[in-house]
Amino acid sequence: MSPSELIDAAFADRSLLSNEEHKDAVLDTLAKLDAGELRVASPNADGSWTTHAWVKRAILLFFAIRTMEKIELGPFEFHDKIPLKRHLDVAGVRVVPPGVARYGSHLERGVVLMPGYVNLGAYVGAGTMVDTWATVGSCAQIGKDVHLSGGVGIGGVLEPPQASPVIIEDGCFVGSRAIVVEGVHVEREAVIGANVVLTASTPIIDVSGSAPVEHRGRVPARSVVIPGTRPKKFPAGEYGVPCALIIGQRSESTDKKTSLNTALRDFGVAV
Repeated sequence: MSPSELIDAAFADRSLLSNEEHKDAVLDTLAKLDAGELRVASPNADGSWTTHAWVKRAILLFFAIRTMEKIELGPFEFHDKIPLKRHLDVAGVRVVPPGVARYGSHLERGVVLMPGYVNLGAYVGAGTMVDTWATVGSCAQIGKDVHLSGGVGIGGVLEPPQASPVIIEDGCFVGSRAIVVEGVHVEREAVIGANVVLTASTPIIDVSGSAPVEHRGRVPARSVVIPGTRPKKFPAGEYGVPCALIIGQRSESTDKKTSLNTALRDFGVAV
């Protein structure tokens, strides 16, 4: 049986975890996730992404076979089932105390993790900054050269296994205290302003043209997004409900750094 078949069988019948072949398939899958040899989701040539449900099932089974243990790091003590990542120096990753990346996550060379958090199953691309108190939830896929500003919350999507994780593609900038959850897909080089909240049901309205264009669950590439509200009638009256507004696009004529600065200046996006 293939690793995916062994894991799917054990997920359907947990008693199979007493069998070394099934248990080893889980452990090997987590080791490959940690090393970046496997991903929970992977990009396709057409710009879509494929979620590998069997890999998420392996993560859930990993919890089942691990036992609680005490982890001591200098004066700090933890009590958990999942160890922390090791050999960060060899990987070429900078982690500033007390930043934490769990085993089973992968940080590519050049990642900077300030005192934030990266959960297992997550993938963080080369050159990305996870700024102070930013969190990267389980299975989230973060591209290369992304900036997750202070306090950003990237949600985890571990269950159900077939559900798509949060995806932040290459070159994106996510402003302070923004929240991206429930499998929202932010396409390449988008700018998400401070305090924007993106859920699967959040209306993402492009107001840059003569008529509004609404998206849900996806931010188109190079979009500049700010928080907004729109009116909605309730029995008690009309109130503004949250939405996100696409107010423009990053310029194609400038590089990523200049384009980001230009977008923030031209559109007045708070970061």
